[in-house]
Amino acid sequence: MATLSEARRILDRLVAFPTVSRDTNLPLVDWVEDYLKDHGVTAHRVWNAERTKANLWCSVGPDVPGGVILSGHSDVVPVEGQSWTTDPWTVTEKDGRLYGRGTCDMKGFVALALAAVPLALNSGAKRPLQIALSIDEELGCVGCVPMVAELAARAPRAAAVIVGEPSRMQAVTGHKGGLMFRTEVKGFPVHSSMMHTGVNAIMEAAKLIDWANARNATNRAAVPSALAAVFDPPWTTVHVGQISGGTAHNITAEHCTFGLDFRVVPGEAAEDWARAYQAKVAEVEAGMKAVRPEAGVTLTRVFDVPPLVPEEGGAAEALARAITGDNGSHVVSYGTEAGHFQKAGYSTVVCGPGDIVQAHQADEYIEVAEFEAGWRFMQALVGGLAA
Repeated sequence: MATLSEARRILDRLVAFPTVSRDTNLPLVDWVEDYLKDHGVTAHRVWNAERTKANLWCSVGPDVPGGVILSGHSDVVPVEGQSWTTDPWTVTEKDGRLYGRGTCDMKGFVALALAAVPLALNSGAKRPLQIALSIDEELGCVGCVPMVAELAARAPRAAAVIVGEPSRMQAVTGHKGGLMFRTEVKGFPVHSSMMHTGVNAIMEAAKLIDWANARNATNRAAVPSALAAVFDPPWTTVHVGQISGGTAHNITAEHCTFGLDFRVVPGEAAEDWARAYQAKVAEVEAGMKAVRPEAGVTLTRVFDVPPLVPEEGGAAEALARAITGDNGSHVVSYGTEAGHFQKAGYSTVVCGPGDIVQAHQADEYIEVAEFEAGWRFMQALVGGLAA
């Protein structure tokens, strides 16, 4: 039955699956596939290379173009090291909030989209409601790419894509692009008292991280362009969030590994930033090899997230604004799968319940009022497909 309470039941079930990006999502996919089958809807899996995870998409309604894709991801970030006061894998309602990992980012939206399936089936929709459930969004939006390609090739061409990342039901029409490098520094270990005869991978990595600090300081001090000025922050950021390396305090580190990512404002090219970093790596590596030829730096490109660019007269933006009544101008600094859909030729907007401030936090939550607003959005969306 297509009701708000059914959406809440689905949310409870989805959160109970601990679909942290490092782990499989197949139990959740099995459940969603069975749910769709119970409603007579055929789901299609798009597997990862190892067949340990799967994207899932479906088309509900007539096999004609002009429908709407609702896009959400199944993976969530870890809870280890966070101080939760509730069970992260059980939805807990208190004080007008629904607590649990993924309630906000973004199983709340996925639950609402799935609850809208019987609504679409019973509405006499003239255009299809399509659902795209992706993997590995939290690893850089890398998992959705083959599913977007399959949707474009096999499904009736949608007129609009709504990516339901938490935006407090505002129509977000632009976000930064991004790319990330895994940087592996190979040094040469010697006793630390003779460090000049070896190469300390950690200290060489620090030169690259200090380059990131310097770029951030320069970018922050510059006057932003008109395109960049609407973002927070209005400059390209260079970030390192994890680092590992070393064997012991009195040994020059043989290995050091870290990830370095860029969040690139419009008007700047991600490839220019990639080349700038590669040039710095080459400079540092030359100094390492002058001491020990075996030393070096290996770069692996982890992800590329295309930006979401505001569309002139975009169908997706118009649809989201018509339903929500939102006429504000909204852009965000985080990346989403919207860039991949737009790159594939779809009119795309980000619009979903919840606040991104709550994402990835301990005691993550979505407000009940936001969840309810998301359901009203689904009702209006399906009503438009039936009109």
